Amino acid sequence: MNEQPDVSLENELATKVIGIAMNVHSQLGPGLLESAYKKALAYKLQQEGLFIEIEKKIPLMIDGIKIDGGFNIDILVEKALVLELKSVESISEIHFAQTLNYLRLGKFKLGLLINFNVPKLKYGIKRIINTK
Repeated sequence: MNEQPDVSLENELATKVIGIAMNVHSQLGPGLLESAYKKALAYKLQQEGLFIEIEKKIPLMIDGIKIDGGFNIDILVEKALVLELKSVESISEIHFAQTLNYLRLGKFKLGLLINFNVPKLKYGIKRIINTK
């Protein structure tokens, strides 16, 4: 039986981050590049007193060897919540897989896949839980 991990801290962070992301989206609207949303969201998260790391480098492990700079998490919040930001027509399976891989490789429990290129941000937010 696959037991769900305790994500209570991450859920609290996610609720706060979603509110902040909605504020960013209401001010900027859809149609900008991902980099613009990343900068604006990072600014707002820091204004709320959250510790964030932008483009957080996570090493890959292959054949028991650590390879530095394997991938970058768009924004890591409080060393616990992974934010993968997009500004695309629609979220695809590869975006889910990418975020889930970031969670697994970084040993994080919860991630938010946020697509800012939507009329209402609530339609662009997906929660992804690492169950392994």
